[in-house]
Amino acid sequence: MVVFVTYSEEETVRLGIRMGRLLKAGDIVLLYGGLGAGKTVFTKGIALGLGSQDMVTSPTYTLMHTYKGKVPIYHFDLYRLSGPDEVLDLGYEEFFYGDGVTIVEWPERLEYLCPQEHLSVRIEMGENSQSRKVTVDAVGSRYTNVEKELESI
Repeated sequence: MVVFVTYSEEETVRLGIRMGRLLKAGDIVLLYGGLGAGKTVFTKGIALGLGSQDMVTSPTYTLMHTYKGKVPIYHFDLYRLSGPDEVLDLGYEEFFYGDGVTIVEWPERLEYLCPQEHLSVRIEMGENSQSRKVTVDAVGSRYTNVEKELESI
């Protein structure tokens, strides 16, 4: 586990860029945090790190956005879902285990569908309205390497 503190939205985006540069097709990033914590801001950084020029927005009402980058980026927001049965209805396997990088906001809704290996990112509000505590935890050997590389940058 590695912990970062960012002091502005721009720093949170830059941390996301650093992570995005380390990700590859098939990777899954689960973003935990309350409303307004900065999950979508962090996702903007990941998308930029993956070479996307697309406008990243919260997919709260559409459930998923796809962005173009060096690999496809699948950005899920499961906030409005009640549980894993509704996730199954989305055909999530095609995206989670496909050719792109999958980013999931509100992964608590996955319950038993949660991938065994993933990169867990918890974003918490800091001491002021702009600062964030970002905790990155690798679950699985592939992600251990990402965590180590992220820490050393």
